[in-house]
Amino acid sequence: MINIDLAGRSAIVTGSARRNGRAIALALADAGASVVINARASLDEANAVAAEIRRRGRQAVVCMADITQPADAKRLIESAVDAFGGLDILVNNAATRQNDRFAEMDLAKWRAVTTVILDGAFLCSLAAAPHLQRSGRGRIVNIGGVAGHRGARGRIHVVSAKAGLVGLTKALALELAPDVTVNCVVPGRIEDETDSPEALAEANKRVAPESIPLGRSGTTRDIAAAVAFLCSDNASYVTGQALHINGGMYLC
Repeated sequence: MINIDLAGRSAIVTGSARRNGRAIALALADAGASVVINARASLDEANAVAAEIRRRGRQAVVCMADITQPADAKRLIESAVDAFGGLDILVNNAATRQNDRFAEMDLAKWRAVTTVILDGAFLCSLAAAPHLQRSGRGRIVNIGGVAGHRGARGRIHVVSAKAGLVGLTKALALELAPDVTVNCVVPGRIEDETDSPEALAEANKRVAPESIPLGRSGTTRDIAAAVAFLCSDNASYVTGQALHINGGMYLC
């Protein structure tokens, strides 16, 4: 059995108040890490995730920050250093997913999505890099999306930003080697117990579970397990990679 042991390490998961971010934060905590929970506006949900981590016997703090703003991104990174004495893991998960037809797109709609997904990951990585390099076991994991590889109608901003995360991953892997590994986890269709019937119906229009080779949607736990692996010593020789967690709906 592969042991995922993150005891003594500190982590930040952006956008960790719900869904994939929440599951990732809980998985890192279960493996022993202390975790900063981040959200831009969902304070109650962020506090609930932190409380759940504390009930499991791990440390957690909440830092509300808009990662599209350089000062906020820097403050988020410093919150981990102040609370835990350093930073070992950064998971760039924060995202927003809008449906906008290209013919109706304007620059404001484009930037509303790309700044969160791509600029936010850049700003957090930039502020975190010196701390991760000092760690000796620094990890950055970016959370991409299968649409960035397959394309999708009505989501040109999301597709472009998620594809950009793969490029950012490769560039940072070279820039920060050998001190920090940088990888990208690419979810396919993922369901969460909190998804509304309306959200599931919309997802079914894009990809029906029965059309996936493994015959089902993935879960947020599937994504969290992949992230925890990449953050552990088991993945110390893995960098610059996009790890697809999609049940076979996209084969690379």
